[in-house]
Amino acid sequence: MKIEQLTTQVSVSDQITVKDVEILAKQGIEILVCNRPDGESEDQTPYAEIEAAAKNLNIDFRLLAFSSYQISDEYRDQFIKIIAERKRVHAYCRTASRSKRLWRQANFMAGGESEYNEAHPELLTNKDEPIFDVVIVGAGSAGIATASSLLKRKPLLNIAIIDPAQHHYYQPGWTMVGGGLFSPESTERFTGSLIPKNVTWLQNAVMEFSPRENLVVLDDSSVVHYQQLVVAPGLELHWDGIEGLSDTLGKNGVTSNYRFDLAPYTWKLVSELKEGNAIFTQPPMPIKCAGAPQKAVYLSADHWLKEKCLDNINVSFYNSGGVLFGVSEFVPALTSYMEKYKVDLQFSQTLIKVDGDTKTAWFKSSEGEVSETKFDLLHVCPPQRAPEFIRSSPLSDSSGWLDVKSDTLQHAYFDNVWGAGDVMNTPNAKTMAAARKQAPVVAKNICNTIDKINALAQYDGYGACPLTVERGKIILAEFAYGGELKPTFPTWLNTATKATPFAWHLKASVLPFVYWNMMLKGREWFTHSN
Repeated sequence: MKIEQLTTQVSVSDQITVKDVEILAKQGIEILVCNRPDGESEDQTPYAEIEAAAKNLNIDFRLLAFSSYQISDEYRDQFIKIIAERKRVHAYCRTASRSKRLWRQANFMAGGESEYNEAHPELLTNKDEPIFDVVIVGAGSAGIATASSLLKRKPLLNIAIIDPAQHHYYQPGWTMVGGGLFSPESTERFTGSLIPKNVTWLQNAVMEFSPRENLVVLDDSSVVHYQQLVVAPGLELHWDGIEGLSDTLGKNGVTSNYRFDLAPYTWKLVSELKEGNAIFTQPPMPIKCAGAPQKAVYLSADHWLKEKCLDNINVSFYNSGGVLFGVSEFVPALTSYMEKYKVDLQFSQTLIKVDGDTKTAWFKSSEGEVSETKFDLLHVCPPQRAPEFIRSSPLSDSSGWLDVKSDTLQHAYFDNVWGAGDVMNTPNAKTMAAARKQAPVVAKNICNTIDKINALAQYDGYGACPLTVERGKIILAEFAYGGELKPTFPTWLNTATKATPFAWHLKASVLPFVYWNMMLKGREWFTHSN
C-alpha cells in the first residue's frame, strides 16, 4: 500500500489488503472508500473482505467502485457528500489514479480547498500531464514499426511509445537459436536504439486505460493524454498455467524456445541427447507463431538423424489441437516430415503438469482423461493470453483480447483507438509477418483520421510462418483470413506448400536484415500500403 496524502482530511492509495486496514485505522481513518470493482486482477482482495475488516475496526466503508473510464456525476456527487462529513477519508483503487481523479472532480465542483490547491495543483489542472498526437503502448515489433510508418507519412507527429522493457528481441530467431543455428546475441538489441528519433520513450508500464477521457495511467500514477492510441503490447506467456512448470524451466531437461534465456538450453539438450524420450508440446490456440512448437521438433529430429541417433530417441509431439496445422494445404508436406522423423503424433492432448525432479509430464485429453509419461527432454510451448492490464481494461472483449475490427484494426467501440500485433482478437496468425503488414495499415488509417479522410486501409489477415522442417529447407506458409493462400514469391522461386532452399535462405539470411533495417524503420517491404 502506497499512501498519498492529498489533504489533512483525504488520502488515497493503490489496492489495499485486510492488514492494510489495520494500518489505516491506526492513522485515524474514519471512512474507507473503495473505487475498484472486484475481479480486475487475480491477486485483488475482494471488497467484501475489506468491508468486514473495516467494520471490525469501526471504520465506515463506502463502495463507489467504477471502471477507469466510468467516473459518473453520481459518484462525484456522492464523494462530495462524503468529504462534507468532515471525517478522515481514505480512498483506494488499483493504482490510486481513479481515486485521485474522482477527488479532483469532486474538489472542483465543491469549490476546492485552499490547502489542497496549494499542495497539489497538478491534480487540479492538466498542465503537467503530457498530451501526444499518438500514444503507442508497446515497443515490440508492431509498436516500433507503427511509429516509424506514422513518421514516414507525417514527420511532425508528436508520438510517445510506452514500454518499460530495456531489451527488444527478434523472437522469430529463437527457434534457430534452439536449433544451434543463431547466436542468442544476434536476436537482441537495446530498445532505445530502435525507437525512432523524435519519438518520446516513456519507460513505464501501463496500469489503466481511460478511453472516454483519452488518457493512459502509468505505474507511477502519472497520466498521459492522447489524440490517437495504438495498443500493441504483445501477449503474455502464461507459464504458471501449467502446474510445476515455472519451478523446473531451464533445468531437469525442461526448456522452451519461447524465452530468450531458454533457447540456448534447448540446443544444449538436443546436442547432448543420444537416447531416451523427447517430448514437444503445443497448447490451445491462440499462440504466437503457431508453427514454432513443431519447428522445434523438426530441427531437433533433423540433428538426431544426421548424428545417427534418431533410432534411439522416441520423439513425441503432443498437440492440444486436432490437426497438425490450421491451413490444410500445408498438412501433407508437414506430415511427411513427421513420418520421416518417426514422430509419435498425439492430438487433443494438453500439458497440465510437470515434475522436473522425476522427469514426468501429465497430459489431459479433450475427453478429460489424464495420462502421464516420462521424458529426458521436454520442450514446452506455454499457454498464452493477453496481458492482465488489457484483460481488465474497457478495451478488451469477453475473452480478454483487444477488441478491434478485423479489417481496419480500429477498436470496436472507441474510434481513436487502434490495435496492432499479437494482442488483438483478429483471427489471423500471430506472427511478426502479420505485424509487418498491420503497421502500415494502422499508420495510414490514423493519418487519414487526422486529415478527416473517410477512407480506411484494409488488413487482409496476412500472416507468414516459415516452417523449418530441416536444416537447409523451409516451407514458407503464407496465408490470410480464412486460410486463403497468399504467396509473396512466384512458384518458380518458391513452391508455396513445399519445403525449399530458397525459403531457408529467406529465413536464415534475409528476414533478420529486413526486420532490423526495414520493418522497424518504416521501410514497408511488400506491404502494398501507401
